[in-house]
Amino acid sequence: MLRRLYDWVLHWAATPYGTCALFLLAFAESSFFPIPPDVLLIAMCVARPDRSFKYALVCSIGSIFGGCLGYLIGWQFMASVGIRIVDFYGLTDKVAYIENLYNTYDAWAVGIAGFTPIPYKVFTIAAGMFKINFTVFVLASMASRSARFFLVGGLIYLFGPRIQRFIDRYFDLLAVTFTVLLVGSFVLIKYLF
Repeated sequence: MLRRLYDWVLHWAATPYGTCALFLLAFAESSFFPIPPDVLLIAMCVARPDRSFKYALVCSIGSIFGGCLGYLIGWQFMASVGIRIVDFYGLTDKVAYIENLYNTYDAWAVGIAGFTPIPYKVFTIAAGMFKINFTVFVLASMASRSARFFLVGGLIYLFGPRIQRFIDRYFDLLAVTFTVLLVGSFVLIKYLF
């Protein structure tokens, strides 16, 4: 079933509705849909590298708005809708752990989840459930989701279609490495100043 969804998502890249589909996919993935928008973003950027930054922007905006929907689900509809989404991904037992991350790291938890392959939708829903500061949530989402999608778009813009295989193969490793470097830099800055 997941493969059929993946193929269905990819087919939008070859249609005139690709940009709208990219926005909707990014929106849905941030709150409930299982296929990440990177799949369609990469396909569209490879087809038109000159539009890579436009596609990254569309993807970022859709994802941020979708994250706000996830926050709303957790804040107002956790018992009826949110718990079903979390159950679907088999992460019910991780909700208490996510609460601890929010209590300890606040915006960093959102930022790391927004950039890495961790299911962002679970963090958006949990953010609403635990009522973390909405402004902090939006700002962290804007920074992390934009960094993720503009990194992909920028690499394809600079290196063209040949970078697609590299991104597909090493995206998780690249995301984790970037996150470790980012967090490490802030920790270093904190201790130096």
